[in-house]
Amino acid sequence: CDETNLVLKAARAFAAATGWAGCAKFHLEKRIPMGAGLGGGSSDAAAALKALNHLAGPRFAPGAEALSQLAAQVGSDCPLFLCDAAVVVRGRGDRVDPLPADAAARLHGRRVLVFKPSFGIATPWAYARLAAEAPASYLPLARAESRVADWASNRTDPVENLLFNNLEPVAFAKFVALPVLLAQLQAGFALQPRMSGSGSACFALLNDDSDVPAITAAIRAAWGNAAFVVTTRLTSGA
Repeated sequence: CDETNLVLKAARAFAAATGWAGCAKFHLEKRIPMGAGLGGGSSDAAAALKALNHLAGPRFAPGAEALSQLAAQVGSDCPLFLCDAAVVVRGRGDRVDPLPADAAARLHGRRVLVFKPSFGIATPWAYARLAAEAPASYLPLARAESRVADWASNRTDPVENLLFNNLEPVAFAKFVALPVLLAQLQAGFALQPRMSGSGSACFALLNDDSDVPAITAAIRAAWGNAAFVVTTRLTSGA
């Protein structure tokens, strides 16, 4: 309940930016594991900003650039969670642009398996290691933009061919349980699993015939029964 809690940080930032003198009581029930690279804390902060903006009047119109800028002060990826659409995020996370409608439609409804070992990975550590290996650790901007544009324009290209995470080598070098399992899932179940953000959670887009119980059993055999495993679907707000 100190300043490391992004909900409280968001509330204080909102009050400072708007001058709102009202009060709010927060009850936070965590469903997204910490240290997972899934944006759990950032999405909590964005939800707090939305709620406070509603309670206060609102002070910002829905989708207002000022609210997004305020979210970016709280955390680099917070503006993402103010959106209700499939998006491309640029800059340090403060530039959020919607995907073209036809490209977003190719993501909608896809089943996803999200799985995380019992340990987490500290985001500051992962990004510090990434920066220490720059520029070799970064995908050049022009190449990244080209990959996104090519995928968005090619309606038959599955999203699996687009996925890339340059934080994987950083995390995999220390946490070898991650690449070992991902290689097993790729070989045994024809999946293309990736790590999410700075980890330690990973995900795999599922095929229509994917044997989820068998995949789950393989994950627990590798990472133990404490592993977090959940199946979900991408929606328009993915």
